[in-house]
Amino acid sequence: MQRVFQLTAAAFLVIAIWEFGHAGYIHAKAWLAQYLISDAWDRTLAGETEVKPWPWADTWPVARLRAPKQHIELFVLAGSNGRTIAFGPGHVFGTPDPGMPGNSVIGAHRDTHFAFLQWLEPGDELEVETPTGQVEVYEVSSREVVDKDDTEVLESFPGETRLTLVTCYPFNAISAGGPLRYVVTADKLAPPVVSAGDTSVPRIWM
Repeated sequence: MQRVFQLTAAAFLVIAIWEFGHAGYIHAKAWLAQYLISDAWDRTLAGETEVKPWPWADTWPVARLRAPKQHIELFVLAGSNGRTIAFGPGHVFGTPDPGMPGNSVIGAHRDTHFAFLQWLEPGDELEVETPTGQVEVYEVSSREVVDKDDTEVLESFPGETRLTLVTCYPFNAISAGGPLRYVVTADKLAPPVVSAGDTSVPRIWM
């Protein structure tokens, strides 16, 4: 069944190349890959480790990222080189895994997976599902444009659990790359405190 699904996805990719040329190929590859990665994520949740979404892949899913308000759900891959982020957001090696204490940094392209960053606002919630199935909830605290060589976005401070999402800027740039980066920072929300006399059903935090 998995083999059939992979072949079907490949067929759609060929159609996209034919219909839309190179630009269509880039976008089709970006989104079809997420469907293939979803199977690898299901296997990860079942207990497997470093599950490659296709045989020749050199990466694997490490988290599921959701932006409920924007109706976005993405699988985050290990590593953030150009080859990896062609298929999905990439976790920057050397920073904590998504959902873990510290400052976890994730990068992706501005015209595909991280196009939605331009619509995030302070107070919006982001959800991170870890390989154990635990879901951590974050709240967007800031948005800023920085120089691509600004390493402050990678810094981590004691006691914080932070998510930093990075993409190229501006979003409507004609060519890729450039000297600027758009950075969204979100801080982990603490579980709600329920008083002893509160008999309401609280929101479940896993």
